[in-house]
Amino acid sequence: MELSLFLSLLGFLWVAAITPGPNNMLLTTSGANFGFMRSLWLMIGIMLGMQSILLLVAFGVGSLILVYPSLHLILKILGTVYLLWLAWKVATAAYEKLETDIAPPKPVRLYQGWLLQFLNPKAWLMALGAVASFSLEGERYNASILAIAAGIFVVNIIAGVIWLGFGTVIGRLLHSKKAWVIFNVSMGLLTAACALLIWH
Repeated sequence: MELSLFLSLLGFLWVAAITPGPNNMLLTTSGANFGFMRSLWLMIGIMLGMQSILLLVAFGVGSLILVYPSLHLILKILGTVYLLWLAWKVATAAYEKLETDIAPPKPVRLYQGWLLQFLNPKAWLMALGAVASFSLEGERYNASILAIAAGIFVVNIIAGVIWLGFGTVIGRLLHSKKAWVIFNVSMGLLTAACALLIWH
């Protein structure tokens, strides 16, 4: 995978991983209530779940691409449309107060974090968007999936540590509506830029 495409992939994955969603809300809540170390198993479970979903998407879609190479162009078009839709949704997301004071009785376990991904629409959309937009055709397909898996691994660690370790701080930073709007518009513009770069 070319460096420019990989950097665009990282941009897309970063936006998907860092923006508020079920995983990040859970990490924020767990970090605020149980501390960093006791919440690490949750973060690891989430990361394993994301890799599992990527493999399901990649090799379900991948087998069709190998049989029908023209599907790759269609997937890129659909991926671009999805990225632009995601950019709009992120940039115009309604203000929500991050709730970190609703604590479960004990930290979420690794297997629960893993299973959560199969019920998390954002996780499926992240994997589908990455495979549709950034996988390469033919013999380069498997290598591009490895690059996507590595990208997901990297951004999940960084985003997970941020939301987990600094959950209460981030909650304060996004406490005002102005901060929320600035954050989401910035993430929306970055997502839109990723959509344009996949055609470079």
